[in-house]
Amino acid sequence: MPAIAPPSTSPAPAVSCSVVIPLFNEARTLPELWRRLRAVMDEAAPGDWEVVFIDDGSSDDTPRILADLVRAHREVTALRLSRNFGQQNAVSAGLQQARGRAVIMMDGDLQDEPEAIPRLLEKWREGYRVVYAVRAGRDEPFPRRVAFKLFYRIQRLLSGVDMPLDSGLFSVLDRQAADQLARFSERNRYLPGLRAFIGLRQIGVPIQRAARFEGRPRVTTLKLLKLAADAIFSFSLLPLRLVSLSGLFLAAASFVLGVVALGYRLATGRPFLDWPFGLTTAALVAGLLLLNLGIIAEYLGRIYDEVKNRPVFVVAEIWRHEEKPEPPAAARR
Repeated sequence: MPAIAPPSTSPAPAVSCSVVIPLFNEARTLPELWRRLRAVMDEAAPGDWEVVFIDDGSSDDTPRILADLVRAHREVTALRLSRNFGQQNAVSAGLQQARGRAVIMMDGDLQDEPEAIPRLLEKWREGYRVVYAVRAGRDEPFPRRVAFKLFYRIQRLLSGVDMPLDSGLFSVLDRQAADQLARFSERNRYLPGLRAFIGLRQIGVPIQRAARFEGRPRVTTLKLLKLAADAIFSFSLLPLRLVSLSGLFLAAASFVLGVVALGYRLATGRPFLDWPFGLTTAALVAGLLLLNLGIIAEYLGRIYDEVKNRPVFVVAEIWRHEEKPEPPAAARR
């Protein structure tokens, strides 16, 4: 993996602000997202901004709407990935195309509200290299809110990096920070963690997270669990150390139990344990061993992913305003 490089020496950015937004089946949300984003950015950086939409393998009308936006508006660039590669990889693709001195990363479901962008840009203009939104509240079901709260705190406890609490993708990156983040090549990536890893001068801004504009969340529970695993296993060796500690604990407990059982047998002539207790103990030990093997397998699987060195995304098409793109045949009406 390449080392973190010094400040970028790439050509001067072409615009003041770039907005990078991944999309997956957001046809019903996209027109409203564009309307609100354009109103905000025309005021925040009039005539000096761009948006990079990344279609992450959508199967609805998202590609057709994107093609219409690209043809009609010079600020819009669209990337179409060859299939669904996941949100984190889609954003990484967009970062490689963004040209702004400030790069804004946000979700495409309007839970990250465009109207909050000026508050983040205000801190960036004060000299902060990374400005991230801290979720002061979430308009989501109670169990989901509790799950996210626990995740961020467990992640912070286990991580070897100072991870901000309650902070997701929504953020503004200075050009240097965006260049550094785009250099990472790991396969199982968690961008908020990598954003914290690069350091630089960072600050959080409390922002209320809205409900989805339309429909159910596109990120399923299984995908969230995978992202949580990426966040923990990519930034901490503590789970592996816990495997070693559990082995020491089992060895010590077995030794003590053996001594007690032997002493009891010598003193009374009767066995110390009956079979139900012994069976329960054996099942507990077996379960702990399987858990430890699972933790080790997570790390081995990630090493296997890395050594294959496959690309984390494949860009099928890049649409720019000057090219007047046509939507793919499957998306035409």
